[in-house]
Amino acid sequence: MQELISWKNRSNRKPLIIRGARQVGKTWLMKEFGKNEYEQVAYINFESMPVLKTLFRADFDIQRIITAIQIESGTQIDAQNTLIIFDEIQEAEGAITSLKYFCEDTSQYHIIAAGSLLGVAMHRHYSFPVGKVEFLDLYPLSFMEFLIALEKQPLLDLIRTNDWRLIKDFKEKYIYLLRVYYYIGGMPEAVLSFKTQNDFNEVRAIQKRILSAYEQDFSKHATGEIVPRIRMLWNSIPSQLAKENKKFIYGVVKKGSRAKDYELALSWLIDCGLVHKVCRAKKPGIPLKAYEDYGAFKLFAVDVGILGAMGDIDVRTLLEGNTIFEEFKGALTEQYVLQQLLTIKNMVIYYWSAERSQAEIDFLIQYDGNIIPIEVKAEENLQSKSLKSFNQKYAPSIALRASMSDYRREEWMTNLPLYTISEIVNMK
Repeated sequence: MQELISWKNRSNRKPLIIRGARQVGKTWLMKEFGKNEYEQVAYINFESMPVLKTLFRADFDIQRIITAIQIESGTQIDAQNTLIIFDEIQEAEGAITSLKYFCEDTSQYHIIAAGSLLGVAMHRHYSFPVGKVEFLDLYPLSFMEFLIALEKQPLLDLIRTNDWRLIKDFKEKYIYLLRVYYYIGGMPEAVLSFKTQNDFNEVRAIQKRILSAYEQDFSKHATGEIVPRIRMLWNSIPSQLAKENKKFIYGVVKKGSRAKDYELALSWLIDCGLVHKVCRAKKPGIPLKAYEDYGAFKLFAVDVGILGAMGDIDVRTLLEGNTIFEEFKGALTEQYVLQQLLTIKNMVIYYWSAERSQAEIDFLIQYDGNIIPIEVKAEENLQSKSLKSFNQKYAPSIALRASMSDYRREEWMTNLPLYTISEIVNMK
């Protein structure tokens, strides 16, 4: 919301596109922003207003477009006091291109756009307004936002003080809430349901509905021949992450399959925000992009709660730390850590593995001029062979282990409790 307000007040403001997977709260955010910050909102949903789907085919005459929006939304548009919202913008051919003309010819209008399958739409031979729009990425709630949502602000404030002795006194509370977050995740509807009803079964029903909506998107929006491949690749994510070596292997999707069989399906899932691809970096140099290994990567789902629902992890198993769950616990923990890192601006995320040994660092990040290795441990098992060998080889200025253990700073490494992973930005 703060970023939207600062966008509104900028003199060189361009049309804004909000990116994010379906169900992360884009529509609510745009409408709430409009309600709080403008006298009126002209809301257009191109999916549910079919009469406007052909609006941009004839030309990009902004006055003609504004007239049509006024008629359909029932709002008399005043450029300074009206927020224009284009929702599901990918559903109207040419709507994305029109943002270029709003930027160049009529920059006085305040216009925000969003779409669940925006990334997919950008590859449909549309003329994309490069340099004429701004972007804002929206993700599921982070663990910190989850604490705010459950009215646990004092616990969040304590984490931000870095008073590790006092944080340790409340360790059991943090660990319980973290396990609850593993189950619920950060999808707004699931979090709201838990807050109001405190019912884990209802949360799972919501997650299953979201998964069903994703499946419908595969059939509705992808071209016919790649739909089965999208589905198979998507459904393979829990088993890929449950492996000890979490590197993505095409043969797990279907025996004998190769990269070229699934390239389109993979880019489709990435483009609509349902999966995050974390590539291997061959060495920890700046920029990490220069050392990217395109052939080796890990795939994560959009949300830790959604991943648990895909694997049908029941709440008792999660909260009680059941032994049958050991393998998958590592998968959920890595998913959780990635999800928190993604919400930190200007953070570049890779992982590292040695060429000729088993050593692997779960995440290798580039942030604030540093390259930081992060080893992730699901519990308090604190053997860190990979991190040690990485340190011996590269001697990074900061090395982190994220685990359920308490904060501890050693000469060569800092242990950060998993529930405080957001504090990585304050590591020196």
